[in-house]
Amino acid sequence: MRYAIYFTPPRHHPLTATAERWLQRSAFDGPVASIHIPGFSETEVAQLTAEPRRYGFHATIKAPFRLAGGTSAEALDEELASFVSDQEPFGVRLKVGRHNGTLALVADGAQPPELDRLAGAVVERFDRFRAPLTPAEIARREPDRLTPSQRRNLDRWGYPYVFEDFRFHMTLTGKMPEEQLDAMQAALEEIFNPVLQQPVEIAALALFTQRSMDSPFFVERVHAFGAARQSGLASI
Repeated sequence: MRYAIYFTPPRHHPLTATAERWLQRSAFDGPVASIHIPGFSETEVAQLTAEPRRYGFHATIKAPFRLAGGTSAEALDEELASFVSDQEPFGVRLKVGRHNGTLALVADGAQPPELDRLAGAVVERFDRFRAPLTPAEIARREPDRLTPSQRRNLDRWGYPYVFEDFRFHMTLTGKMPEEQLDAMQAALEEIFNPVLQQPVEIAALALFTQRSMDSPFFVERVHAFGAARQSGLASI
């Protein structure tokens, strides 16, 4: 069993619905009917979305981990509920952009400092729940391809892209050939731009679970930030 702390919009948010149709899967409910993309076959789209489909629509805040000895899923969930009760909602403008050879929703302009602070706080506070990486888990991150700071992050925090290396992104495709990126980005902008007219509210964090390494991630529970819980902004 693995756990992850992710951001995902509320269950019935238009952005969630659009992303679920693109990925052909909901992290809340399972399979979803696909969207037709002109110029791309259903097989091509299925292949391009295979990896993000398994993880569900999300932005990584604390990357997937196995539980450390002496901890429990119940304690992790309780700690997350306690943590978010002190958090204040904020917005981030998103756009379709490129991220490490993939297409993703990324910050439109400078990444909000509130986002960096939130991500860093989660990485630190919940690291006691994370079991050390195995050699196989380290190898999957291709450490020889990482920058020195990313490699230090991997060794210390179990994930390369934290703190100064953190870039908010909500992955939409696997890695693509350069010649396909322009056409697919234009298609995704047509699909997603209508639901990205307003900043996306970061008003909750979700605990995701994965039964085995080959199985998909599902939303276990969504915890709304304190002010959002009172106003109902982060209802699932």
